[in-house]
Amino acid sequence: MVIDASDVRRRYGETLALDGVSFSVAEGEIFSLIGPNGAGKTTLIRALFGTTDAEGEISVFGRPPTEVDRGRVGLLPQEFTPADRLTARELLAYYAGLYDDARDPDAVLADVGLTDSAETHYENLSGGQKRRACVGSTLVNDPDLLVLDEPTTGIDPTGRRELWRLIEGLANDGTTVLLTTHYMDEAEELADRVGLLADGELVALGSPTALIDRYGGDSRVVIEADDDRAAEDALVAAGYGPIDAGRHVSVPADAAEISSIVECLADAGIAYEGLAWRQPSLDDAYAVLAGTDASGTTKAADGPGPTAPETAVSGGRR
Repeated sequence: MVIDASDVRRRYGETLALDGVSFSVAEGEIFSLIGPNGAGKTTLIRALFGTTDAEGEISVFGRPPTEVDRGRVGLLPQEFTPADRLTARELLAYYAGLYDDARDPDAVLADVGLTDSAETHYENLSGGQKRRACVGSTLVNDPDLLVLDEPTTGIDPTGRRELWRLIEGLANDGTTVLLTTHYMDEAEELADRVGLLADGELVALGSPTALIDRYGGDSRVVIEADDDRAAEDALVAAGYGPIDAGRHVSVPADAAEISSIVECLADAGIAYEGLAWRQPSLDDAYAVLAGTDASGTTKAADGPGPTAPETAVSGGRR
């Protein structure tokens, strides 16, 4: 295992930031940590790499965190501010100069989509370009283990997907990736396995597919009706349910039932502006397990409470 953590605990005064966290990460795996703000994600990363003390057993490449060859690791912390006076190329050249066998900075600039901005000073880069430059600084040593703490924050959707493809390519070539993210679509798209931290505990661990299957709920038909109550009554009368009459009316249904639901609404004279079939996502599983959305806002959590056992790894990166 590249990372092996057992019963990791960290307390700050009266606050228990990590409460018996155990997991491992295999070579070439993309492992994503998700959880509300303050759940302990950044503290766990610091413990894994020896920048904060913690109880428990931790090994990285089979060694204690403080004894790991730093040349094998690329680490992008959540808060990282390079010198504003450096251009993007100078920034990567500076970090490349810290290693005996570094990659060509221009090749790294191309990887992170900054070739056209190579001569732009860091202070003049956009927020997304700054984050790409920061990601690039972790790649100059061609690391065996890449640790990214919310790497795509502030990057536009196109840029995010470009970085996703880069991360996938690195993992396919054998690089192990540990990332934290608030974007559930990012974890669902990239991760072989996901660990959900809540209040310092690892409450769920498994592949995105397994977690969605277990906690994500049913696929649903969502109806944006002119009269939600009338639509709800018509569906109940036709035997559909349970109905969720939140922002829009929704009813559990698989794809084969869409046409019959449309017919039901038509027979009842129900007008609607939109109708969509929605499959469960990691965001749905997250809401059940953490009782919050990705930003940390509390939501009502239906279904089973937090659980620690890992489900089988299946349906990894797509």
